[in-house]
Amino acid sequence: MYKNIEEYDVVGIGFGPGNIALAISLEEKNFTNSILFLESNTAPDWQAEMLLDGSDIQHNPLRDFVTPRNPVSRYGFLSYLKSENRLFEYLNLGLEYPLRKDYARYVRWVARQFDKWVSYGEKVTSIELESKYGNHWIIKTSLNRTIAAKSLSMGPGRTPYIPPSFENKKSSRVVHFTNYTSALSRWTSEEKLKSVAVIGNSQSAVELVLDLSSRFSDVSIHNLFRSYSYQLKDVSPFTEQIYFPEFVDEFYNLGIEKQKEVTQRLWRSNYSSADHDVLHNLHVKIYEQKLDGREYIHLHNMADIQSVEETSEGIKIDYQSTLTGKKSSISVDSVILATGFRNLGGEEHQELFPPLLNKVAGSLKRREDNSLLVERDYKLVGENCFIPPVYLNGLCESTHGFGDAGSFSLLSVRSWTIAESIEQYFCN
Repeated sequence: MYKNIEEYDVVGIGFGPGNIALAISLEEKNFTNSILFLESNTAPDWQAEMLLDGSDIQHNPLRDFVTPRNPVSRYGFLSYLKSENRLFEYLNLGLEYPLRKDYARYVRWVARQFDKWVSYGEKVTSIELESKYGNHWIIKTSLNRTIAAKSLSMGPGRTPYIPPSFENKKSSRVVHFTNYTSALSRWTSEEKLKSVAVIGNSQSAVELVLDLSSRFSDVSIHNLFRSYSYQLKDVSPFTEQIYFPEFVDEFYNLGIEKQKEVTQRLWRSNYSSADHDVLHNLHVKIYEQKLDGREYIHLHNMADIQSVEETSEGIKIDYQSTLTGKKSSISVDSVILATGFRNLGGEEHQELFPPLLNKVAGSLKRREDNSLLVERDYKLVGENCFIPPVYLNGLCESTHGFGDAGSFSLLSVRSWTIAESIEQYFCN
């Protein structure tokens, strides 16, 4: 049936924050079964393309892999700083949020302690359910390996959202912001960069505009977005209670329509908004450019993009103002899409299931909107059949709330919940 098949009790797809936190939980539970994590990247690099000078994270640093659940764990952020002999230097900075570069080093520091469980540079190419092999998940990889897993933790990250007007554009001059640093290096090596368009009005969009303006003194930067202005992120301590473990239970027990309503009401706590510091910095930067008589940052608000075309002069973007109805166009050398990611769900711009589950989606139970039914412990449910445990680790915002929206906020709690479920499965 399968030749040279390898068998593991637990297989994790991806070794980003979700599965790193799971590795910690399994170790702290003294879980002795066989474990393997498959990571397509060659190293545990977190947000590698957005480690911009001066950029910081957007959560309390103690909401790390483990501290809220186990403050004495050796895998906490403070333990990392101590190991680097930088704890007092960090405390002396007086920063509310750590530099993103520092937190990325923390992520790598933790991940490297689990190298024995991880295969880097190995991409999962397919996942199938094989009852003939004792109800295992059969995983095939880019290294021509076939792996049988008794349980799966899906942590591949979310799919980048590409707006319809850019979906079919194969140009190397149009990239999602998750490829920003690499693309910028390539563009500047090919020719002198004269103009760039940033699409979106999120935190990432504002950071990109600021970063471009600090790197280049003579590049025209165009920021196009649909709203009237940038929106200030809702960081009220009352709103931030959505990142409490108790809120997960409240949200999970709501009906699907009420979940969607609550998500919409709380949207600015995580999406289409930016922190005060970056908005202030951008406003000052634009003002200063006016004083100097060299305005290189151009904001195009209320812009509804009508068409995108690659021409001999670059990327031509036609758009219409939803305020005045006026039609305009710009031509730029390159475009960066700061347009976020697709969440799981049945709404527009969402996806019903992670693409890697395409071959087995028919065996999975759905909700009323045809999205996947996810249990409280993040486990998927079989449709009229038994399936081995498969967990969505960091993909369950539509069912479990904003704490699952690619945030560190509840990593420690979620990973423990999944680890407990895995442990119970193998104890039965």
